[in-house]
Amino acid sequence: MASNHFGPDGQARMVDVSEKAVTVRTATAETIVLMQPKTMEMIQAGTHRKGDVLAVARLAAIMGCKQTASLIPLCHAIPIEGVDVTFEPFEEPTATEARLRCQVTVRTTAKTGIEMEAMTGASIAGLTLYDMCKSVDRRMELESIRVVAKAGGKSGDWSVD
Repeated sequence: MASNHFGPDGQARMVDVSEKAVTVRTATAETIVLMQPKTMEMIQAGTHRKGDVLAVARLAAIMGCKQTASLIPLCHAIPIEGVDVTFEPFEEPTATEARLRCQVTVRTTAKTGIEMEAMTGASIAGLTLYDMCKSVDRRMELESIRVVAKAGGKSGDWSVD
């Protein structure tokens, strides 16, 4: 069973997971989106002229999770058995900036982890928020994208806390 992405000849290859055990696996990733306080208020109130920004970003996150193997080279196509997406303010807003946290939790029963799917979902949610709100806030930023917890598999459970 190959344990890395390079063969003996140095060429890229997909890691062979055929001998690994199928286990229940979960991963949670988050992205923090920096924006103006008025943008946050508009998003939370649902008053954007394009409609419910969070609903669209939630759907985009789920779709992103499902498309990960098509976007990330050498990433295994694994079944997506559940996706939960949440949005919440992150820290108290100041007079000039507010932060919105998007967390994406993905579940599967597979031979390999699901962290990349969670990170892709969080990334796509943040990009969707930017896309829908750029007309009112061009300075929006995706501050961070990271895995905050995982469970299952040979390496066991892990979280940032």
